Amino acid sequence: MDAKPKLLVLELWGLGDLVIATPFLRAAAGKFTVTLVAKPFALELQPRLWPEVQVLPFTAPWTSFRDKYHFWSWPWREMLQLRQRLVAEKFDNSISARWDPRDHFVLKLSGAQERIGFPRLKSQRFLTQPQILPDPLAHRSEFWRVAGQSLRLQVPPREQIIPQAHSPQPVALLHSGARLAARVWPLENFQQIATQLRKKNISVQIACDPNQLAWWQSRGEPAICPQNVTQLFELVDRAGIFIGNCSGPGHLAGISGVPTFTIYGPSLHEWFIPMHPAAEVFEGRACPYKPCSDYCRYTKPFCIDDIKAGEVWPRLEKFAERHLPAKYPDV
Repeated sequence: MDAKPKLLVLELWGLGDLVIATPFLRAAAGKFTVTLVAKPFALELQPRLWPEVQVLPFTAPWTSFRDKYHFWSWPWREMLQLRQRLVAEKFDNSISARWDPRDHFVLKLSGAQERIGFPRLKSQRFLTQPQILPDPLAHRSEFWRVAGQSLRLQVPPREQIIPQAHSPQPVALLHSGARLAARVWPLENFQQIATQLRKKNISVQIACDPNQLAWWQSRGEPAICPQNVTQLFELVDRAGIFIGNCSGPGHLAGISGVPTFTIYGPSLHEWFIPMHPAAEVFEGRACPYKPCSDYCRYTKPFCIDDIKAGEVWPRLEKFAERHLPAKYPDV
């Protein structure tokens, strides 16, 4: 029996970005021997989301939030070792779904025969199969679907993705964190939502980022701060619904079969809505600079800070009623 051709996949950014690549990785694993270069937490995702994919953990220095171009602090030895390993694999194909010249340069250095990506700033010189960008408002999964067509993969669009089977649980998981501070809905609002849910006889579990834990504890809330993706999976598995910011945990919940309700501020829900058919969003205030990548141009991100819990609750209440009906004895 002929061996499968080798495929190198790059997704060097956040947890949500990697979860969004899941349908592509699953489709690719059926046709290729897939090697994924991604941040170390990919090793925790791999057994559950794409067990046939080999993961090479690597934290690209240009993905850090600050000081990303302090070249003297880059892990040059590790980068050289990674390149040597990639070259030794002799990949038949390689792919990145980002329009990022740094990704394309890595594909070139890998020595892969075919290199697929979306060119930017003349990075087509590193690619053998440059792709045409999808619609500007296309979901990020669409980039993987379009790029996958070059490999003759049938990757479903977001609307047709079937999440992992999940037994409904009578617990609302509220995660108040996000990678970027500008994407965090004020914690007082999450606290008010938790109070409203409990008035409806719904069990609530608060999860948060490390810098938020003291705030929750000072208010008598037994919040949990997941230390890794495995612990986050454990929380998601016990949840019936997920409520949170535009963040990796929401994407993890959606792909795991948990309906999600996401509050958006500086990011676009069209790009990042979790991949669950029942996913709902609450759109933040309009801003001429939206979408923002890292920083807010104002003294505060009013697009999300000015959303009040009272505005969100009527829609969130209906969302909970649909997915946690057993906790609403009066309806």
